[in-house]
Amino acid sequence: MNDIAFEPKTPVGGTNIFTIMSKLATEHQAINLGQGFPDFECDEKLIELIAKYLRERKNQYCPMAGLPKLNEVLAAKIQRLYAHTIQPETDICITAGATQALYTAIMAFVRGGDEVIIFEPAYDCYKPQVELAGGQIKPYQLKWPDYSIDWNRVKDMITDKTRMIIINTPHNPSGTVLAREDLQTLEEIVEGTNIIVLSDEVYEHLIYDGEEHQSVMRFPTLFNQSLAVYSFGKTLHATGWKLGYIVGPEHLMSAFKSIHQWNVFCANSFMQFGIADYLSDPNSYEGLPSFFERKRDTMNDLLKDTPLQPKLAKGTYFQAYNYEEISKHDDLEFAKYLTTEIGVAAIPMSPFYSIPPKEKVIRLCFAKKEETIAAAAERLMKLKG
Repeated sequence: MNDIAFEPKTPVGGTNIFTIMSKLATEHQAINLGQGFPDFECDEKLIELIAKYLRERKNQYCPMAGLPKLNEVLAAKIQRLYAHTIQPETDICITAGATQALYTAIMAFVRGGDEVIIFEPAYDCYKPQVELAGGQIKPYQLKWPDYSIDWNRVKDMITDKTRMIIINTPHNPSGTVLAREDLQTLEEIVEGTNIIVLSDEVYEHLIYDGEEHQSVMRFPTLFNQSLAVYSFGKTLHATGWKLGYIVGPEHLMSAFKSIHQWNVFCANSFMQFGIADYLSDPNSYEGLPSFFERKRDTMNDLLKDTPLQPKLAKGTYFQAYNYEEISKHDDLEFAKYLTTEIGVAAIPMSPFYSIPPKEKVIRLCFAKKEETIAAAAERLMKLKG
């Protein structure tokens, strides 16, 4: 019997950088500051609420767009944070994580031949998701040390094929944030066009130094052309729960839901009940900026006598460091060196680019216990210029 050749839609056999570095960290018993997940537990109160609803047998399907109570809590939270009124029945959809929300939004709007502008270094799911939808990315390259956007350049990138612009603020992996002026300019650029803004805001509560998160929901005209994506995993220190949500105007959300119903239909039920109760209290998220800012400051203070040069993170739980005073190796080789020889796993910045600039930058995660940060810093003190 002859073998039949089937051509897959995506390349087979590739391994992402997180898998590579985590495997290396395990092999060499390195402290893993590479992959972005906490090594501490979520609030015991939240665990008790989740367990309560599991014991109450809340095990059956939720409505497709999410548990009504949870959507109402989220609408109230959005009104409180961004002074923006949304309709919980039509403008919110609970998803199986933020990545599924991004994928579904792209599938709902991007067609073959469409162009999607992304800002690199970019979270690694954007490009393959666009390509699976038949679209083509047009990357705008952000550079060390400021990672800022020249919006005139963005305007020059727009063509009659531009279907979507994906933004990410606070930004993974650089730790930068978009200012109010950035969003105002973006609003002016897309107004009157058919361009949709997909706004990845999963780190909305992880923003520091007294800054406010600039959500697309603060800008009514922009929001009319936007979908904003959020993650309960990031907010609640429970990345493995894979639960998120997306917010947008009804005319966009109806198209989103038409795809959502066919790939997951609804997210798990008992967690939605527990999270609805938990997030009803604003204290559940209001303390997050100061909580993570202390961890950021601890890491940078402990590493101040090393040759690593930080770009102070204004958001997320990632800190970018330039290592050019230490090594001439490219960032992947340097990250491997840190893991195998120093005993601390990092993530190189180059895998987040289509065409990496020749910059010597790594990313470390500070969503860790204080003792984990201190132990990693002690090992990194071995670095010499």
